[in-house]
Amino acid sequence: MLHAVQPGDGGVARVVTDLVRGQLAAGLRVAVACPPGTELAAAVRAEGADAYDWRAGRELGPRLAGETRELARLLRTVRPALVHAHSAKAGLCARLALRGRLPTVYQPHAWSFEAVEGTTAALARRWERWAARWTDRVLCVSDAERRTGENAGVRAAWSVIHNGVDATRFTPEGGSAAPGPGPAGATGGPLVVCVGRLCRQKGQDVLLDAWPAVLAEVPDARLVLVGDGPDAERLRAAAGPWPSVRFAGAVADPAPWYRAADLVVLPSRWEGMALAPLEAMACGRPVVVGDVDGARESLPPGHEALCLVPPGDPAALAAALGRLLGAPGLRHSLGREAREHVLSRFDVRRTGAAVAELYRELAGVRCTEHREPIAQ
Repeated sequence: MLHAVQPGDGGVARVVTDLVRGQLAAGLRVAVACPPGTELAAAVRAEGADAYDWRAGRELGPRLAGETRELARLLRTVRPALVHAHSAKAGLCARLALRGRLPTVYQPHAWSFEAVEGTTAALARRWERWAARWTDRVLCVSDAERRTGENAGVRAAWSVIHNGVDATRFTPEGGSAAPGPGPAGATGGPLVVCVGRLCRQKGQDVLLDAWPAVLAEVPDARLVLVGDGPDAERLRAAAGPWPSVRFAGAVADPAPWYRAADLVVLPSRWEGMALAPLEAMACGRPVVVGDVDGARESLPPGHEALCLVPPGDPAALAAALGRLLGAPGLRHSLGREAREHVLSRFDVRRTGAAVAELYRELAGVRCTEHREPIAQ
């Protein structure tokens, strides 16, 4: 079977890598078509999967027809039994190339029409409604993401399978300090970490707008933004007045940063179900997240009042951060409950088993073994 993927980095890349690892272990022949030179291309080759260079950009544009033809050519080469398309661009090209001729799974990883406005959003909704006829299953990572699609008029066969994380990799142990020196003039204070692509979706601009109010409550607080992206230069300029803010850049493994954090934050404007908060909770860290699709489903029961904030609201975000930074005992108990919650509900092996079952349902794809996750 073939995963068609764009983008080839960030949370989508980590989700696909985990799926590929599990599918190879279960005896499937797995191929991945993704942009060359990306995090995903290197990772799936390291796992032993066939990786094919698909030169597709993130955005729509004049290259779309050529990108679709290139993917169609790869499909003829691989001849998969099933195609699993990840995110909007791959979902567009794969479904145009296939038009229902093979069993097709489309996984939005957050809907494209949430990222745009006006006429562009209306066109994106219209496409998703039309393309559902060429989709054997729309795979959502949260019930909220499915409801968003339904409310947009997408009439499809749905499956909801929550994202999962490798709880043997993301653990509270493994070191208590992140790589490199702390921000100048702010060593020793409580550390807030935000892991995510530096872009409008992830809301780092809202976090920086909130930061002066956080410092008013906790003057020695520190903030590290982990990741890179199109808004990096603008965000660095916005953070200029505060020596307590550090940009760590993109990292191959975010786990040391989660472990170094006293509190992890992701103030997204939209998501399907963000991976970074699950990874942070697996590391035993409390999280503060924007109240977008998947956020409520990812949090332990009872954490909503403390850990959810309205998206795009710097004042509410600052209040939540200040409240938790000032309560180390509460942070400790929230982190412990978060770890237990992820172990019980968001184990990556459970996610992989559910996706394999979906493949069997749609295309008769068989695995050599199927094991339920071992209780932790």
